[in-house]
Amino acid sequence: MAARDEMDMVVITGLSGAGKTQAIRCFEDLGYFCVDNLPPLLIPRFADLFKPHDREGEKVALVMDIRGGRFFEGLSEALDYLDNENFSYELLFLEASDEALIRRFKETRRRHPLSREGSILEGILEERKRLKGLRERAGKLIDTSELSPHQLRETIVNIFARGRNTKLTITLMSFGFKHGIPLDADLVIDVRFLPNPHYVEVLSPRTGKDEEVRDYVLNSSVTKEFLRRYTELLRFLIPYYVKEGKSYLVVAVGCTGGQHRSVALAEEIRNFLEKEGGPHQINIQHRDIKRAKTD
Repeated sequence: MAARDEMDMVVITGLSGAGKTQAIRCFEDLGYFCVDNLPPLLIPRFADLFKPHDREGEKVALVMDIRGGRFFEGLSEALDYLDNENFSYELLFLEASDEALIRRFKETRRRHPLSREGSILEGILEERKRLKGLRERAGKLIDTSELSPHQLRETIVNIFARGRNTKLTITLMSFGFKHGIPLDADLVIDVRFLPNPHYVEVLSPRTGKDEEVRDYVLNSSVTKEFLRRYTELLRFLIPYYVKEGKSYLVVAVGCTGGQHRSVALAEEIRNFLEKEGGPHQINIQHRDIKRAKTD
């Protein structure tokens, strides 16, 4: 993470079709000087241009991906150079599920850069293999599988704009386990043990944002005890995340379908954090609320 009095550099990479084009447009709107498909070999030269003190405060976003062919293979070495020179930067990695990527390639009728004989999945799997080391090295990971372009933009703004003005940006995300655990979650809690509104006929078609469903879930003695214990855990953990220098925290709350219990609990945890106060930006996302009609 770049210090506030230094140049702010973000290196963006990730899977083809995961949203890097939308991401770079967002960084442009945030006032970053953006370079798309920069050969990693040029990173040291590029970074050296921004060493003088009169460059402090400038913001730069560089996109590098598999399109660079053999030149892309030097990205790890270029990042090693930045580390050895104590040059501050953030590595952002964008990814998505195989299903989401295949759908996007088919919708746009694009060919995957690594596909052979038209096999999109083969190209995706090969790219995942090649990018494994960079994914593990990334300081920020965004899974765009279920994100619209607007939601991706909001996520980037939360991390790279609002997050600069607060010590910690906390995103509470409700989700359904049957749709998969969010890959970018830092904390995951399973609330499938709580009373399930799905089995109440009048509540089943509603969501955890409706008062009747919320009351059904939150008025349970088990839910009250869970909230007491879990919010106490968050009260304990958050100062340590801040002390560690973490700027973005995703707390994922999951039930079966992501429609009832997880939504109600995420909303209630947000209320708790807002009442607690502190220099934190609190956001909420209900990932699967529109997908599931069963919880």
